[in-house]
Amino acid sequence: MAGGSGTRLWPLSRSGYPKQFLVLAGNTSLLQQAAQRLAGLAAADIVVTSPLVVGNEEHRFMVLDQLREVQATPAAVLLEPMGRNTAPAVTLAALQALEAGADPVLVVTPSDQTVADDAAFTRALQAAARRAASGEIVILGIRPDRPETGYGYIRADGSAVAQFVEKPDTPTAERYLADGGYYWNAGIFVLKASVWLAALERFRPDIAEATRAAWAGRATDAQFVRPDKALFGAVPSESVDYAVMERCPGSGQPLGMEVLDAGWNDLGAWEAVWQAAPKDGAGNAAIGDALIEDSRNTLVHASSRLVGAVGVSDVVIVETPDAVLVADRSRSQDVKKIVARLGAEQRGEHALHRKVHRPWGWYDSIDMGERFQVKRILVKPGASLSLQKHHHRAEHWIVVSGTAEVTNGDQVILLTENQSTYIPLGQVHRLANPGKVPLEIIEVQSGSYLGEDDIVRFEDTYGRT
Repeated sequence: MAGGSGTRLWPLSRSGYPKQFLVLAGNTSLLQQAAQRLAGLAAADIVVTSPLVVGNEEHRFMVLDQLREVQATPAAVLLEPMGRNTAPAVTLAALQALEAGADPVLVVTPSDQTVADDAAFTRALQAAARRAASGEIVILGIRPDRPETGYGYIRADGSAVAQFVEKPDTPTAERYLADGGYYWNAGIFVLKASVWLAALERFRPDIAEATRAAWAGRATDAQFVRPDKALFGAVPSESVDYAVMERCPGSGQPLGMEVLDAGWNDLGAWEAVWQAAPKDGAGNAAIGDALIEDSRNTLVHASSRLVGAVGVSDVVIVETPDAVLVADRSRSQDVKKIVARLGAEQRGEHALHRKVHRPWGWYDSIDMGERFQVKRILVKPGASLSLQKHHHRAEHWIVVSGTAEVTNGDQVILLTENQSTYIPLGQVHRLANPGKVPLEIIEVQSGSYLGEDDIVRFEDTYGRT
C-alpha cells in the first residue's frame, strides 16, 4: 500500500513526494526496501509473484520508476481516484489477485516502514504465509520495547488474537509492556484473497458491494488499473482494522498472530526516525552534511547544505533547499500542525519540494524574482515533455549535457552541450531527449506570470492533455 502522504515527516515528506519514496538511510527508498523484503520471502514451498501496488494517480510514475530500479516491476498498479482508507485498497488488490483464476496468499504491508533485521522479518512472514494458506488471517505483532502511546495494540492468546485495543495513555501502555501479552499492531497481515473478500462481505457488505461495482467499471492502461471514479467515490471510507480485523475474535473466522522481533519502525514522525538512526555516544543522529557539538539526543537531517548544531538537547533539525524545521523531539507528532497551516495559507511548500519530480524526469527552481525564474531540468533518456505553449511567458533553454530535440513552432532542431534556443511567448514547443544519457538544461523564464498552471498541452505521452 503506497498511498500515504507522511505529513509528520515534513519538510522532507510532502504530498507530492511522500515518505514512501524517500531515502532515509542507505541508497534505497522505503518503497524499494518493502519490495525487496517481500521478494525475499521465496522458499521451496513459497512462490513470490510480482507485487501489486495500491497508490494514487499523482504518484503512479514514481512507483514504476522506483520499483524498476530494484528489479521489482509490479504486476499492476491499482490507482485509487481518491483516498478511501485501507479496507477498499486491500479489496482492490484482492480482486486483481483473483483475476488470473488462482487464489493466492496476499502479504499486505504498508510501503513506508523499516526493519533492522531482514532475516527475522522473512522468518515471521514465511510462517504467517504458511498459516494463511489454510484459511487463517495472520497479523504481525511487534514485541514492544517501550510504553508507546502512538500505536494500537494486539492482545494475544498464545498464537491467536484475543482483542485489538486502541492507542493507550502512558499508564496503560506501561501496564501493557509489563503484562507481556500485548503487541504493537504494525498493520502487516497475511491472508488469501478469497478469505479477505468473504470476511469483508460478512462484516461490511456495503464496502464489498461498492468496491466491486467500482472494480467492474475499471479501465486498464498498461500496468495502471483505474477503478471507476464516480463509483469509487461512493465507497465508504474505512480501515482494515475497523472493517474486519476487530470483528474477527469470537466470530469463527480464525485470526492468528506471528511475533515480529526484527527492529520494526513505522517512521511515523521524526522521533521515530531518530530512534531508528545510528547515534553517537551522546545519542545524536546526523544524516547528511551535519556537525553536532556539545549536544544530546538530537537529530540533524541535512539535505542540501552544511547544518551545525551546538549545545542543544532533544531537538530535531531538518533542512531542505526551501524549508527548515526545528522542533522539540517529543513534539514531533505536532509537525502536522505546521503542514495544516501551510495548506490553509495555500503555500507551495505544503505539497511540493523545490525539486519536483515528473514522469519525464524532474525540475529544480533554483532562482526566481520579479518577472523571471530559473530552472534546472533533467529529462530521462527517451522521454519528452508535452507539446505545449504558454500565454504569459517566454523561455530560453541552454543545454548543459546530453542532446535535446527541440520543437519550436514549425522547426525541429537538435542541440548539444553549450547550445541554446529561445521559445517566444505563445509559441508551441516541446523538449525531448532522443539520446541514451540524461539530458540536462537550464531554463530561464521571463514574463508577467510564471505559474505552473500557465500550460496549454496539445499532446502528452503521459495522458495529461
